[in-house]
Amino acid sequence: MPPTLASLVHHSALKLTVRAGEDRLDAPVRWAHASELADPVPYMEGGELLLITALKLDAEDREAMRRYVKRLAGAGVVGLGFAVGVHYDDIPEALVEAAREEGLPLLEVPRRTPFLAISKAVSAAIAADQYRAVTAGFAAQRELTRQTLTDGPEGLLAALASQVDGWAALYDASGAVVAAAPDWAGRRAARLTAEVTRLRERPTPASSVVAGPENEDRVELHSLGTGRRPRAALAVGTASAPGTAERYAVHSAVALLTLTTERSRSLYAAEQRIGAAVLRMLLAGEPDHARAVAGDVYGGLLDAPFRIIVAETGGGGGGRAQGDANGDALGALAEAAESAAARSGEPVLAVPEGERLVVLAADGGTVVSACCEHAAAREAARRSEDGDLVVGLSAPAGPITASAAYKQAEQALSVARRRGRVLVEHEQMAAGSVLPLLADDAVKAFADGLLRALRDHDATGRGDLVASLRAWLSRHGQWDAAAADLGVHRHTLRYRMRRVEEILGRSLDDPDVRMELWLALKATAGEAG
Repeated sequence: MPPTLASLVHHSALKLTVRAGEDRLDAPVRWAHASELADPVPYMEGGELLLITALKLDAEDREAMRRYVKRLAGAGVVGLGFAVGVHYDDIPEALVEAAREEGLPLLEVPRRTPFLAISKAVSAAIAADQYRAVTAGFAAQRELTRQTLTDGPEGLLAALASQVDGWAALYDASGAVVAAAPDWAGRRAARLTAEVTRLRERPTPASSVVAGPENEDRVELHSLGTGRRPRAALAVGTASAPGTAERYAVHSAVALLTLTTERSRSLYAAEQRIGAAVLRMLLAGEPDHARAVAGDVYGGLLDAPFRIIVAETGGGGGGRAQGDANGDALGALAEAAESAAARSGEPVLAVPEGERLVVLAADGGTVVSACCEHAAAREAARRSEDGDLVVGLSAPAGPITASAAYKQAEQALSVARRRGRVLVEHEQMAAGSVLPLLADDAVKAFADGLLRALRDHDATGRGDLVASLRAWLSRHGQWDAAAADLGVHRHTLRYRMRRVEEILGRSLDDPDVRMELWLALKATAGEAG
C-alpha cells in the first residue's frame, strides 16, 4: 500500500511528532511538497503532505490560521509538516488550534530533519509500493495464465475473482452469461445484460464502469475480441476501485480471454468448413458420408429429426454500408442460434453461404425456438428496410430427406419474402390456403388477361357472363343450383356458358380450364386475402 502519515511518523530517521489530527494518520500520501506561499492551494492536486517553515505566514494570528488551514483541507491536503527552530522555535498555538478544529494532521518537523529527507522517504515508499504492485501483477498474470491453460475460462475467472477479492463473469456474443465465479455471481451478472448489450454496440476495445445491481458493488465491463464486433465481454465486480495489482490482473484476464476468443474463432472457422461439407453431402443424398465427416463435432444431430432454416437479407447491392447491414442481420441470427446451443448443450450446424445462412438444428430444441423468437422480434419491430432478415423453416426431416427439407425451407423463404414477412414455416403453408398466394402481381396480371374478354362483353350490357361463370363454378357445374343462385332459368345459364366458351375459345369440360378460371375469379375479385 502507498505511504501514510502514520508510516512517516513511525519512520525512525525522520523524528516527526504529531501535534494534531491523530485520528487521521491513516491517510495515504501521494507526495511531499514544500511551499512557503501564503496560498499554495492553486498548486495542490490533493493527497499531499505540505511542508512549511511559515516564512510568509503570520502563524500566531488565529483567524489567519483558521482560513489557511481550512483552504488546505478543502484542497485535499492530507497533512501539514511544520519545521521548528527556523522561524519559530515551536509551532504557534494558533496553528495547532486551527489544525485541531479542522481535523487536519499537523506534524512537527525537528530542525535536524530536512524537508528533502521527508520527500525522499515518501518517494521511496511510493516506489516500493509500485514495485510490490508490479510484482504482484506479474504473479497474478502467471497464475491466470496457468489457470487458463489447465481449466480454461472457468479457471481464469475463479483466479481473477480471488485476485480482486470480488467476482468475475464471462458473456458470449449475445450478452448471455456463459461462466461466472464464484457460483453465486451468475445471478448478479445476469442482471447486467442491458449494459453488456450497450457495450457490444461500441467498436472494440471498449470498457465501461457501472454500478452493480442495487448498487451492491462497482462493476467494470470490458469487450473481448479484435474484430469490428466484440465476440464476448468480461465483467469484474469489486467493492471499490481496484488497486495497481488488481488492475494488472484485470488487464491480464482481458488479454488472455481475447487470445482464447481469437483461438476459438479459428476453431469455429474450421468447424464451419466442416459444416459446409456436411451440408453439401446431405443435400447431395450422401447421409453416410456426411456422418463420417461430421464425426463427433455435431453430436447426435444427424441421428435425430432436425429442421433446416434458410435465411437471407431482404435487399441486395447497396454498396458497402448495405453489405454490412446484411452481414449484421445474418450474424445476429447466427449468434442467437449459437448462443442458444451453448446454453442448452445442443449441437447446431450453421453455414454461411454468401448472403444466405443455413442452420440445421434439432427439431423441438432451443435453437429452433431461439431463431423463431429472433425473427418474431424483428417482425414486431416492423423493420422493412432493404437488408432486413427473411427466414424460411422446413418441416422436421432426417438425413435421407435433407434435400427435400432444404427445398421446403427455400419455398417458405420465398413466400415470406413475397408476403413481406420475416419468418414463414413450411408447415404453415401446408396447413393453410393457397388463396393468399394469388396476391402475386404476376397471377393478377394473368387473371385480368384471362377474364378481360368476358368483362368487356358484360360492359356492353348484353349479359352477365362473369357472375354466371362464378356461380356455375361454385356449384361444380350443377345447372339447377347455379341457376337458382342467379335467379335465372337453367336454359339461360346454359346459353351463357356456351357464350363463355365461344368468347374464350376454351371448353368448360376441361378441368384445367375450370381450375384456371376459378383461380382467376378469386385473384381479381378481392377474395384472395
